Amino acid sequence: MPKVPAGKKLIVLAVTLGALLAPQAASAAIPSVFNGDVSCTVEGDGVRYCGGTGPRTTTPSFDGAPIDVSAAFPAEPPSGPDGTYPLVMLFHGYGGGKFGLSDMQHWVDQGYATFSMSDRGFHESCGSPASVTAAGGDCDGVYIRLIDNRFEVRDAQYFAGELVDEGLVDPNAIGAQGGSYGGGMSMALGALNDRVVNPDYSLSPWTSPEGTPLHMAATAPVIPWTDLAYSLAPNGSTLDYVADAPYTGPVGVQKKSFVTGLYISGLVNGRYAAAGTDPTADVTGWKNLLDAGEPYGDSAQAVIDEMTQHHSSYYIDHSEPPAPMLMASGFTDDLFPADETIRYYNRTKTQYPGADLKLFFGDFGHMRGANKSNDAAILNNRIDSWFRYYLKGKGSRPAQGAEALTQTCPHSAPSDGPYSAKSWAEMAPGEVRLSDGSTKVIAPDSSSGGHFNPVSEGDPCTTAPDDVPAGAAAYSFDPAPAGGYTMMGAATVVAKFQLASPTSQVAARLLDVAPDGTETLVDRGLWRPDPSGDAVKQVFQLHPNGWTFEEGHTPRLELLANDAVVPDPGGLGSYGQASVGQGNVTVSDLEARLPVLEKPGSLGGLVKAPAPKFLPDGYDLAADFADLKAPGAQLVDSKLQVKGSKVTAEVSCPRAFDACHDGSLSLKANDKYKGKGVSFKIGSATFDEIDGGATEKLTIKLSSNAKKFLAKKKPKLKYQATLKLGEVSTARNSNGILYQKKN
Repeated sequence: MPKVPAGKKLIVLAVTLGALLAPQAASAAIPSVFNGDVSCTVEGDGVRYCGGTGPRTTTPSFDGAPIDVSAAFPAEPPSGPDGTYPLVMLFHGYGGGKFGLSDMQHWVDQGYATFSMSDRGFHESCGSPASVTAAGGDCDGVYIRLIDNRFEVRDAQYFAGELVDEGLVDPNAIGAQGGSYGGGMSMALGALNDRVVNPDYSLSPWTSPEGTPLHMAATAPVIPWTDLAYSLAPNGSTLDYVADAPYTGPVGVQKKSFVTGLYISGLVNGRYAAAGTDPTADVTGWKNLLDAGEPYGDSAQAVIDEMTQHHSSYYIDHSEPPAPMLMASGFTDDLFPADETIRYYNRTKTQYPGADLKLFFGDFGHMRGANKSNDAAILNNRIDSWFRYYLKGKGSRPAQGAEALTQTCPHSAPSDGPYSAKSWAEMAPGEVRLSDGSTKVIAPDSSSGGHFNPVSEGDPCTTAPDDVPAGAAAYSFDPAPAGGYTMMGAATVVAKFQLASPTSQVAARLLDVAPDGTETLVDRGLWRPDPSGDAVKQVFQLHPNGWTFEEGHTPRLELLANDAVVPDPGGLGSYGQASVGQGNVTVSDLEARLPVLEKPGSLGGLVKAPAPKFLPDGYDLAADFADLKAPGAQLVDSKLQVKGSKVTAEVSCPRAFDACHDGSLSLKANDKYKGKGVSFKIGSATFDEIDGGATEKLTIKLSSNAKKFLAKKKPKLKYQATLKLGEVSTARNSNGILYQKKN
């Protein structure tokens, strides 16, 4: 099971946990694996372990590159004969290396075979000077490639195939699990499923070296990326409710402190290609280009294209469904946030509604993740069940959809939840909204000053004195009422934006302002508005989180010119890189929407039904969102009887609501008489509150036109009804017939 990262470490290791089983009988030896290149020993508990650190145990990959590997196999008996073991491949984080037996023990104790490797360019896989010297020319062209589908991913597929050919594992029960960099690897393996990417980028069926067809039975990526370019330099083009969210538009804003820290980790623990020598793995050149800042031209776009197309699972050919995936993201992870997996989930479930996918969220991951032990224990349990079912065929089918734990402070406080829903679209039934019709200007020098930078201040519960930065556009919600409410998802901002400079950005922060005058960062986002210069309505989102605004606490949205320290010569003090040529950004007619766990109508009507999603041109709703029924009060029966000068109508409030507040029902004639259209107001009525699931009778006084028509023209009248809850209308049961009761 993965051990999510703690503290301020940039290197994420997928470490397995679990109690050791009692010693077992001596097992049959496996002398060696990988064509005899790696020797094996029988450990005290009977487990067969193949690998070591003295200093390396390498074997040639598909292209001859020497890769440092390790493997382990259960004790025999009683685990079962060799050749029947399901295989769990374990992948390390950036800067890490292959796992040893202690990290594999959790899996072999459950009857799995395990495999791990140091990815190309790290440590003894041509990443250290000693390994390069030992390999001679075999390390030429072998360096860090940022999970290139043609290389690192192909390595894993090749070695799994060798273990199948050696009669050690079941070819129909192969799984993958890893965190961060290893999560990106696990995502790619699941997306490819039964295919490999060749050096010329073509796809071929995945087979073992001896020709056995192979496929992934399941994967469990933890804190992965699905779009590497977007996760490192987002531009705000993805939304958590759309069917397809590729990286489109201008080059985004570099997550400066993370990119700098990761680059240093690669220098210390591995080997990069010399700058400018390999356009498919030019990590140093790519970083230098982003560091130089705006304006970004064709060269920068070429970097984005390379990183998305060949290093990101989202862009792998999806003409077939992926393997079953349990994707876990940290709500408080500012490097690979939750929208990385939500993007993949929405696109896949829209294309393949029956695909086996689950989202899991909590307070873990890269900085600012708290990585509480209870969160990790729940996630570990979910992954165990996932592999038990899909790799072993044991147990019931795991729950699909979405599950989440919320962030809580201080660290000693357990996370709230878990909360679950059948889909991401159903996680937050309600919405708290703020509307501001004013015009505000984000000044070019408005800045966070580096506050809440995840690399230097990795604690998600860090507080600061309440202080709106000079030049920021700030928007405060009303303080949370008694009982508070819990945000679950991505804060959405819809407004008109006008840019004085095309290279400008907007850095957004959602803060919890406490009554004692302190503020806590809830979430953030980096965005490039439309640079056309016109004041047009646009939408962007902050990264999702689960957070409770307690009674008296005020949510505040701040829009800044940067989330940085200016200047930042070391590159580690700024979450987002400040833009060159930043100009004024004018904001008007802003609406901010917070998705919440509470039902519509809760808290005296503060919680609303979610407003219709704002869809930019070219975007469609994800299938799960499109399938949601718009909730609202409705007429119980569209056939209404007039009694004298009045008509009684029954209005029901759906069970999905806590209550329906401040409602009105109006009836309008929508008929024809002697070939001519008939249209006039029939009457209206209002109500203060109807409990969820309850029905209330409303009495409507007929207008003079309605009485005349029914008395002189004909005894029935077709009408159109409009029901409103506050500012939200519903068209349910909108057409009906009004009958004149006979004496």
